[in-house]
Amino acid sequence: MKNVIFAGVGGQGVILASKILMEVAMNAGYDVKESEVHGMAQRGGSVDCHVRYGEKVYSPLIERGTADYVVSFELLEIMRKLDFLRPGGKAIINKLQINPAPVEAGLATYPGDLDQWLRSNVKDVTIVDAEPVLSEVKSKRALNIVMLGILSHYLEFSLDQWTAAIRGMVKEKFVDMNLFAFEKGRALASQQ
Repeated sequence: MKNVIFAGVGGQGVILASKILMEVAMNAGYDVKESEVHGMAQRGGSVDCHVRYGEKVYSPLIERGTADYVVSFELLEIMRKLDFLRPGGKAIINKLQINPAPVEAGLATYPGDLDQWLRSNVKDVTIVDAEPVLSEVKSKRALNIVMLGILSHYLEFSLDQWTAAIRGMVKEKFVDMNLFAFEKGRALASQQ
């Protein structure tokens, strides 16, 4: 059984990333379950998806302390999901900072030194700066696919399986850009 949580902010493509992973796992013959939490997604609020795959999956929800991977598209969002990571699990984090509503309203401040705290307190953590890759891809909307490319480096599926799922799940006019973003994410993972 593998348990993967995707976490981010509304508009970052968290749900599409989870759907692509589901497609890859189903095509590989696994039983797959998924759960989505949208929150105030349309207003920049938290969005997370739980994806579970294995021989037989009975529940779509991942219990705290049992996630093999938590993939966070934004730095602060990992803090909301860190307690789901199992001992020995891996956190994959984009160091992008998006101010939540209380910070935007001046009622709170964005926590400082989160990346340093994470490196000191999470045993297996990969923190990336996806911004240069997104500039190369020429689309900030490809962040989800870049992060999926990083995750793919650690999962058992072949490049052909990922490519087929992306081709099947993304609008045709965006397929080449997303495949490029995925390739760049895989390359970023191998540099860590």
